[in-house]
Amino acid sequence: MKPNTLAAFYDALAPGPESAVGVLPPPDMGQGVGHFNVFSLADLRGTPPMTFSRRDYHKITLCRGLSQVECADQARHVGANTLFLVTPRVPYRWLPLTEDFGGYSCLFDDAFLLPARTGVVLAELPIFQPGAYPVWEVAEADCAAVEAIFQKMAHELGSGYAYKHDLLRTYLWELIHLVQKLQPAPTLLATHSAAERVATQFTELLERQFPRLSPQPPLRLRTATDYADQLAVHVNHLNRVLKETTGHTTTALLSRRLAQEAKLLLKQTPWSISEIADSLGFADVAHFCTFFKRHAGQTPGDFRRLAVFGV
Repeated sequence: MKPNTLAAFYDALAPGPESAVGVLPPPDMGQGVGHFNVFSLADLRGTPPMTFSRRDYHKITLCRGLSQVECADQARHVGANTLFLVTPRVPYRWLPLTEDFGGYSCLFDDAFLLPARTGVVLAELPIFQPGAYPVWEVAEADCAAVEAIFQKMAHELGSGYAYKHDLLRTYLWELIHLVQKLQPAPTLLATHSAAERVATQFTELLERQFPRLSPQPPLRLRTATDYADQLAVHVNHLNRVLKETTGHTTTALLSRRLAQEAKLLLKQTPWSISEIADSLGFADVAHFCTFFKRHAGQTPGDFRRLAVFGV
C-alpha cells in the first residue's frame, strides 16, 4: 500500500469552518526548497485519530502528556514526555491518551535536507538506519531543550527573513543531533572493519526490497545465496560475517525481516493472504502460513483479526 502524502496530511488536518484548530501548509511551500513545517500538537486537539500507515515524509515529535506510539511491528510505547522520529520506511501511529496533551511536531521531506544543501546524507545517520526504533521517554531537562528548538523553528517559519530556510535547516540539524545523543553510545559508533562493511551492505540490500508497495513482482532476493551473489562474496563468508557482527545467521536475519514485513502487510493492507505470500516470495500459502506461525505464534488470519480490533 502506498504511503500517505503531505497533501493528504494537510487535507485531514485543515481547520474546519467553525474552528481555527488544525494545521496549514507553510505559505511558501513549493518554491524549490523542499518541504518543512512545524506546529503545536495543541492544534490537533479534536481532530480524528491517526491511522496506522506509512507516510512519504519524515517527522520528529515531542508529546507532553500520556500518549501511545505504535511503530512498525514493535511493542507499543505508552508514556508521557515522549519523543519519537519516523521515516517513510516505517508505518506508525500516535494516539494521545489525554485531552490536554501538548508538545510540537515538525515534518520534512528528503528534498529539504538534500546532501547538496547540507553536505550530509540523511540515510547514513544512525537514527535513520533500517531497523532503528527511535522512541524515547524524555527527562524534563531534555524536554525543555527540545521544546526550545521547536519554538525557534516556529518563530522562524513565520518570519520574512530571506534566508529563513537555511536557518530552519540549521535548527532541524540541531534537533536531529540532540535526538541522536539520546541513543545509547554503542549505536553511534562508526563502522570501520571489513566485516562490519559487509554487514552494512547486506542490511542496505535487504532494506531496499521494502516496504512492499504491491503484491507483484515478488521479492527479487530471497535466500542467503541470493544476497551472497549480489555482494560478490561466498555464502559461507556472508554467514560468518553476519554471525560475527549481529549474532545471527543470514537465514535468521532474512526470516526476521520477512516476518516483520508480513505483520505490517497483514495489519496495513487489504491484500489477501495469498497475495502477501506471493509478494514475499513464498512458493504457496501453506509454506507462508507455516513460516508465519513459527515466527508469530499464530496464523496469518488470526493475527489479522486481532490487529483489526487493536488487541
